[in-house]
Amino acid sequence: QVQLVESGGGLVQPGGSLRLSCAASGFTFSSYTMGWYRQAPGKQRDLVAHITSGGSTNYPDSVKGRFTISRDNAKKTVYLQMNNLKPEDTAVYYCYAPRYGAWGQGTQVTVSS
Repeated sequence: QVQLVESGGGLVQPGGSLRLSCAASGFTFSSYTMGWYRQAPGKQRDLVAHITSGGSTNYPDSVKGRFTISRDNAKKTVYLQMNNLKPEDTAVYYCYAPRYGAWGQGTQVTVSS
């Protein structure tokens, strides 16, 4: 059974940083692409970052240069380091395993002074 459990969200001031973690289980983590998405109230769920099994990464322009996705295959965990956070980054952040169509439960990130 594929399971994804996110952690690390919270309240941060503009310009601050947070690191999200997603612990995976139930599949061969190292073999597959993983992704982070976010959804703000009233908006669609959008891609934030993804990382292939080989470590290649991709970001939309809205977060490029501020967010970094990484993975630790030994720990079966994917991370999202978020720097220079802005109020428009406020959303629920979800971990995603596209090979299985599996989502985590989400973690709230709020950027506010």
